[in-house]
Amino acid sequence: MTTTPSFSGGCQCGAVRYRVDGALSYPHICHCRMCQKASGNYFMALAGADHARFTITRGAPGWFRSSDQVRRGFCAACGTPLFFETVGDDHIAVALGSLDDPSAFPPVSQDGVEGRAPFFHALFDLREMPTDRSDLSGGNDAIAESNRQHPDHDTEQWPPENEADAG
Repeated sequence: MTTTPSFSGGCQCGAVRYRVDGALSYPHICHCRMCQKASGNYFMALAGADHARFTITRGAPGWFRSSDQVRRGFCAACGTPLFFETVGDDHIAVALGSLDDPSAFPPVSQDGVEGRAPFFHALFDLREMPTDRSDLSGGNDAIAESNRQHPDHDTEQWPPENEADAG
């Protein structure tokens, strides 16, 4: 007997969590200007699931109608972009970066390429800096000690009642 895999994700603060039963379809990045604005980035990475396989497991997202055809879900508490939905469709797309394991669905396509930033192709030529640098203001220890980001897994309660529940 095989079990259907499920994939969970949510916002940065943990107020909104979701689960998709089964694989996500068509993982891609979209460079269109609307996705750039919605994500606050050069592109938005998305993949879809049927509504029947999608469940909000904590909280409720806020919604913004970015056009007559599309609404976008986000966490009203921390602002994390989470969902893209064509109104009336039986699918919803999740922002791949909001998955607990964003690497589970590598993109298979780049869409909306007419909006792609002209320097996008050169990003991998830039110098690379790790996160654990000692030159950060306050250092990574200070950031780690005050981290309020939800962990990359489901939790019974968030925020935790005590520090022992944080991980």
